[in-house]
Amino acid sequence: MTLQQLETFFWTASLGSFSAAAERLYATQSAVSMRVRELERTLGVELFDRTHRTARLTSKGRELMEYASRILDLSTELEHRLASPESVVGTVRFGVAEVITTTWLPELIRTIAERHPKLRLEIEEALTGELMDSLLEAELDLVLAPGHPSARDLSTLSLGRVAFEWMASPTLGLEDRVYGPAELAEHPIIGMKSESFHYSAIEDWFQNQHARCRYLARCKSVAVAASMTMAGMGVAYLPAKHYADEIDAGKLKVIRTVPRLEPVQFVAVFPLGHSYSLARTVAELAAEVSTFDRQ
Repeated sequence: MTLQQLETFFWTASLGSFSAAAERLYATQSAVSMRVRELERTLGVELFDRTHRTARLTSKGRELMEYASRILDLSTELEHRLASPESVVGTVRFGVAEVITTTWLPELIRTIAERHPKLRLEIEEALTGELMDSLLEAELDLVLAPGHPSARDLSTLSLGRVAFEWMASPTLGLEDRVYGPAELAEHPIIGMKSESFHYSAIEDWFQNQHARCRYLARCKSVAVAASMTMAGMGVAYLPAKHYADEIDAGKLKVIRTVPRLEPVQFVAVFPLGHSYSLARTVAELAAEVSTFDRQ
């Protein structure tokens, strides 16, 4: 029995198929199948019920899964405690929200490359809901995004908070005064898609004051929403510091509102129980380099 066989078994069981495990491990599907078969021969038991189309564990497979997880955790812990950072090898698949991509993500990648040059990164940008779904399906190891995940099997590290403000182009003609939800709803709103963390917060802000807004569009990208806003097409909820230059240049103006929405907390989210995982290593570096407000 080898660590490679246990790792292959673990990811096949976690991802539900030999093909997904092969992609995760940068191996061919035949190599994955061979490793699992060798492990089964070594143990003298069948680990997967092959009468199903998916990789479904047998009772012995479920029993081994617990041991495999513990052994792989111990192996990673040993590497973290004894090996030099430069020798750490592995792959971390992580997802990031757009606001991170366009701020301190390059610094994070640079820091990882300096401290762990053999660590391979696979990065995906998407909306928070999409990223969390991928994390729960084990398609990602780590998510850097806004929100407060409530799943029991997840760990979080704070990355700081980001203040968002309602903004519009001066050409839209909004007055320099305080607006409530009902008054702001009289103007076209440029929102985010339902998978965005901000979608429910914005909806609640209007509905709690018994107002119903009219969406001109719902975007997947903050940058697209900002571009439409600067073109005078509507009002959008945007990160204030991120668009400070556009505000100073008169392309955008902050619309004062009551009640105010709280700044958005950003977190690093990864599976619980992996104290020395590579995902935690990247999460801690993300918390270190983040430029978001820590107040």
